[in-house]
Amino acid sequence: MLKDISSIFKAHLVPKEVYKGGKNIPPTDKKIYKLSSNENPLGASPKAVAAMKIAADTIDIYPDQTDIRLREALAKDFDGQLSADQFLCGNSGSEVIDLLLRAFINEGDEVIFSNPCFLPYSVFSRWYGAKQVDIPLLSPNYDLDVEGILNAINEKTKVIFLTSPNNPTGTYIPKPVMDDFISRVPKNIIVIFDEVYRHFADAEDYVTALPYVLEGHNVIGLNSFSKTYGLAGQRIGYGYTTPTIANYVRLIHKPFLLPLTSIEAAIGALNDTEFIQKTVETVLDGRAFISRAFDELGIKYWPSQANFFIIDPPLPEMEFTDKMMNEGIMVRPVSQFGAPGKVRITIGNPEANGALVKALTKLMDTYSTNR
Repeated sequence: MLKDISSIFKAHLVPKEVYKGGKNIPPTDKKIYKLSSNENPLGASPKAVAAMKIAADTIDIYPDQTDIRLREALAKDFDGQLSADQFLCGNSGSEVIDLLLRAFINEGDEVIFSNPCFLPYSVFSRWYGAKQVDIPLLSPNYDLDVEGILNAINEKTKVIFLTSPNNPTGTYIPKPVMDDFISRVPKNIIVIFDEVYRHFADAEDYVTALPYVLEGHNVIGLNSFSKTYGLAGQRIGYGYTTPTIANYVRLIHKPFLLPLTSIEAAIGALNDTEFIQKTVETVLDGRAFISRAFDELGIKYWPSQANFFIIDPPLPEMEFTDKMMNEGIMVRPVSQFGAPGKVRITIGNPEANGALVKALTKLMDTYSTNR
């Protein structure tokens, strides 16, 4: 007699924690500013939208069998420093993470990450039976614990996740720190360097994965078209690495991997330099405006190199989130990301940022009166 079907389920897939994306704006007649999902404050790249409209006329046929056209466009976008065969594409940066873990992780292997961080690092690792090793960022500034990570490495360590700028903290890894780490990490370990928010980083000592890839290290730079290019709804991302690693990972690429509209949108977005520049300027201006408001209102926050802030709200995180929603501002509590009690706020366009500051001012005035 057959046993209960759950007897053949993989134990490491039994739900423990599940990544939950940000909520969409609920049906309402009220004006709501969605500052909870780190989406582009200007919408989507016009060139991307135009390319998608043209592609819509041929969605009855299969798309490109491979991602080669997009990889060639990416190589051009990187000024020829990388060849097309050094890129890996997928349906979002999250799928690229999944692809990489599927390529390198066996049950019992170990994956290192540093909370607070993007939850899929741990959730996706569990799908493949990996042991998750959390070396938390150091208080109070959310600095990378280099020595902690290096001391945690053993013969079972396969992958280390680094993120700069980091989600949800907005903090980054300075180049001297990164140089030191890469020089000391064993050569048989893959370092996945999540740089999805790299366009918004303006610190003089900020560094991407690029120089380490060019030097031949086992580093993979992870990127997405959801932020700078405004293509969150198209779910397209990519990574770049050494030819050896990229060619190996492509062995498990599915044919017809990317939808035609996503391919065309991504290529169009890469060519939309005016939109990219305007997006970055909007975020940097908004970042300065909001940080000044935080200072004036006495709200504790961490300096950000991304298109969002993490704050320590004056009220419990869910109460703060609900009160902000009542004022038409959607923000995101990030306990799930390993930052209990904190809230993440996306930088919007000038109108949204103004509404945010108005709502915060009202809340802080009420909070001060009731104390």
